[in-house]
This record gives sequence, C-alpha cells and structure tokens, in this order.
Amino acid sequence: MNYKNILQIDDDTDDCELFLEALQSVSTALYTSINDPVDALKRLVHSEIVPDVIFLDLNMPVMSGMEFLAEIKKKDIIKNIPVIIFSTSQFDEIKRQAKNHGAHDFISKPSDFNELKRILSQYIS
Repeated sequence: MNYKNILQIDDDTDDCELFLEALQSVSTALYTSINDPVDALKRLVHSEIVPDVIFLDLNMPVMSGMEFLAEIKKKDIIKNIPVIIFSTSQFDEIKRQAKNHGAHDFISKPSDFNELKRILSQYIS
C-alpha cells in the first residue's frame, strides 16, 4: 500500500491534528481532513477531492462512519477508493460489519503517538 493522497473523515479536530502530525513525521503524502461526512460525500461525488485512500471514523453525528461507508459503495465514481476504518471502536462485531460494508481495513486508534506513526508508515509512502 503506497497511498500518497490521504483523506481523513473525522469529526474530532484534535484527532485529525494528531493524525496529521504523525503522518508528516513518516511521509510527504498529501493530506485533507473533513469533519463532516455529509460534506465529504458531496465533495467526493463531485470530484472536488480525489484521494487514494480514506481514513474514516465511525462515531460521528449526522452520518455515522458505517452509513458513510454504505453510501460511498453505492456511487460508481468513488466506490473503489479504499476505506480504512480508523476508530476507537474495538468490538469484533463492528469490525465484521465494517468489512461487510466494504471497508478495506480496520485500525483501532492507538493512544500512543509512536504507535500511530508505526501504523501509518505501513500504509503511506
């Protein structure tokens, strides 16, 4: 996996800042964060953003990550973008459900910054 254009969809701006900081320490990949999944879906459908991969939180208001995942897989123009769930959820049933909805992978958000860097370096060039 050699992703160079990353989209993170997460309503928690602190988590996005931490993700970006970790990403910048291991890669020169382009990064965009969007805090509203409804806005992200609209921008993806209209090709305003064209990421190589989406890191998606599950627990968000208005539209959950699982709902977003289901919607993205219905749209021909964006259904093939790999979606990696990046969430605090750790339950096996949620992981299975995400995979059944088409998630490429599932990462439980680590609490350790160095662990986050290690995880991201596996996905990002």
